[in-house]
Amino acid sequence: MNKKEISEIKKQFTPANCSIDRICGCYVDGDKNKKTEVKEAFLSLSEEEMFKYFDIFKKTLSGTLGKNLMNMEFPLEQEADGGTQEFLMRLRASRLTDDALLEAFYDKIIENYDYPENYYIILIHAVYDIPGKASDGTEMFDASEEIYDHILCSICPVKLSKAGLCYNAETNNIEDRIRDWIVEMPDVGFLFPQFNDRSTDIHGMLYYSKNAEQLHSTFIDELFGCTAPLSAGGQRDSFNALVEETLGEDCHYDTVINIHEKLNELIEAQKDEPDPVVLTKSEVKRLFEDCGVQEDKLEAFDEQYEMAAGEKSTLVASNITNTRKFEIKTPDVIIHVDPERVDLVETRIIDGRKCLVIPMEDDVAVNGIHVRVNGVDIDGRATLEAAVTEEE
Repeated sequence: MNKKEISEIKKQFTPANCSIDRICGCYVDGDKNKKTEVKEAFLSLSEEEMFKYFDIFKKTLSGTLGKNLMNMEFPLEQEADGGTQEFLMRLRASRLTDDALLEAFYDKIIENYDYPENYYIILIHAVYDIPGKASDGTEMFDASEEIYDHILCSICPVKLSKAGLCYNAETNNIEDRIRDWIVEMPDVGFLFPQFNDRSTDIHGMLYYSKNAEQLHSTFIDELFGCTAPLSAGGQRDSFNALVEETLGEDCHYDTVINIHEKLNELIEAQKDEPDPVVLTKSEVKRLFEDCGVQEDKLEAFDEQYEMAAGEKSTLVASNITNTRKFEIKTPDVIIHVDPERVDLVETRIIDGRKCLVIPMEDDVAVNGIHVRVNGVDIDGRATLEAAVTEEE
């Protein structure tokens, strides 16, 4: 699923467009006990409740593709009888009216979801009548040829509200506030099946994690039978390790800057596309070649890639570079540079020391105070000089 397709489904979470026909839920305490369950027609809820649920469902489809939101495909064996995908197919086909299936679903989550406090499992069934589209992209609601039959699950922490004082209008007095158990925005969730090319794709699902660095790998593996992807931070660390291992002693400042500039150019060129820029193993290798990495350094690239990221892993470009700033870090100095002005930072040997040289052509402020610079004069320019490593 891409951004446009996710947005199309999110638009259904309004009273005017609502395609949800049933909602079920299970409240679980910190000891993994089922405290209460909910089963009812969604449209029977009060308007206030519906709006609060809509916010939760929208949040379950929010975030950044490749970070909080991940497309996952089911292994073929999971589509056979008894597989995880086959179970979800039966759950969807039941329209959430099969109590035994619902209990089995809740039990799977309770067994594998590692959360020490109270939480609320919310499961909805919806049928979206997909409108056709004209050649100019406008929707034709009277030309629907397909329905998107799907389920959405949100797992929300339930926490006790903070203690405090409140105003009681009935007594006209300031009093101790009654503490309530509040259902918060989801921690994890999923949409099944995927909505790809504005059509049903039963071979995949869209997974959501509030924390992009804690994807709940065991939960993904046990509930869906899918291999959890590398987190955003994991992709960045794997890519950094790959660069260092591939370049070895030739891991120079200019080469690394060039690699990140190329990545930023790729992201910028496709910024209006609904899909994120994703690099396969061969595309990362081509990136290194375009940045001047010597052929002999790439002889063991495939092996190094598999060790760093995994044989079939892909890397989301926005996870392995920062389009907002470059960070240059030494043991004692950290420099943040606008990616468009990274050319301002040079490496020089000055008085026998390896240095970063930054021309000071504009105003300089120290802790917000504008100052005059009496720096080292190099090539007729005022500069700041920072030692990078030990003296030569």
